[in-house]
Amino acid sequence: MSSDQLSVTFAALADPTRRAILARLAQGEASVTELAKPFDLSLPGVSKHLKVLQRAGLITQSRNAQWRPCRLEGSRLKEASEWVGEYRRFWDESFERLDAVLQEMIKEQKEKENVDKGSKHDA
Repeated sequence: MSSDQLSVTFAALADPTRRAILARLAQGEASVTELAKPFDLSLPGVSKHLKVLQRAGLITQSRNAQWRPCRLEGSRLKEASEWVGEYRRFWDESFERLDAVLQEMIKEQKEKENVDKGSKHDA
């Protein structure tokens, strides 16, 4: 995926309404009217979001008489996911290091508490 296409994809995904539309389309095809129902938006407002998603290659819209069903296109999402996935190893290693530090701090705290309890008993 070119970096320009990746930018277009992430820009489209940046809006919560568009993400909600994609989540609905993950369940199957839907018309513009069906997609507009959960939102406090006009049909033209929803259509603008759909155009952004179409330009990003995240959805397609076909024509079947008067019905214009929208369909999720997973390939762009897969490409974006793969790009993000390249950084997973970095995140996993960072979290593993953080976990090791936290475990050491917990161990030291427990040892300190045991020493404090022992000194109270000696007094």
